[in-house]
Amino acid sequence: MSRVKQTTLSDFRDSIVKTGGYVSNPDVLTPEPRKKGRWTTFGFTMSVFFVFPYCAVREFFRSLTTELWALCCFKAHQKAERYGIKVTADGWENRNGYKGPVVYLSNHMSTLETIMLPPVLLTYGPFNVFVKASLSRLPALKRAAAHMGLIPLGRKSPREDLLQVFKEGVARIKEGHSILIFPQGARERVFSRKLYSSIGAKLAEKAGVPVMPIAVKTDCEPTRPGGKGWLKDFGPVDPSKDIRLRCGPPITGTAKEMHQKVFDWIKAQLDEWGLPTEG
Repeated sequence: MSRVKQTTLSDFRDSIVKTGGYVSNPDVLTPEPRKKGRWTTFGFTMSVFFVFPYCAVREFFRSLTTELWALCCFKAHQKAERYGIKVTADGWENRNGYKGPVVYLSNHMSTLETIMLPPVLLTYGPFNVFVKASLSRLPALKRAAAHMGLIPLGRKSPREDLLQVFKEGVARIKEGHSILIFPQGARERVFSRKLYSSIGAKLAEKAGVPVMPIAVKTDCEPTRPGGKGWLKDFGPVDPSKDIRLRCGPPITGTAKEMHQKVFDWIKAQLDEWGLPTEG
């Protein structure tokens, strides 16, 4: 029996644009998801994090492009399906119906969404994402940061961060780039109001563009309790849990109104999926 051909990045994008969504082909998924365990965690995690040093090497030889970055990220999508992890993207008809740059606001469960989202978002044009300055200085990211759309954020103080987001964000939006912000600031298993910043909504108001909420479910690779730095990302992989990427409708209004509406929308999706929320 011949093996079913895996979804390509082109096929994935065609599905997103034409139908507003994507669901893993059952024939592509491993019939029996791999069992939880250290080797499953090691194999899947290494395949995901290989994206960064690979891109760094390509940049060293001046051969890295934004499209190659998207393709590398999509390898994580393919690897997830090979491990039996179902991938679902829906609600993207909302993005198909709006032309122009936006500020994407997403919850932040694990590092996995930073790899899973670029192939989707780059379908709609260039985008940038604010990251901790320390991340952009890592050898595997420093040279490739521009192609990955990374904008380092000092995180010295809330006021300085806000001014930097306004300066850099508005400039990129004027160039036609969308901006991705994780208002929680750090990877958190629980989506909580007290950890949810309004900085993204304030940027959207300042730039005069709508916000688009994104709800992600990436608990198949949760952060490791008590882990620090990159060690947090090596939590136990559970292939029986699916990955979901859902886009909501564009939201306009004052920063306060957008902030509240986005939080409520994301919380409603996570509640629907049975994930922990507060507030």
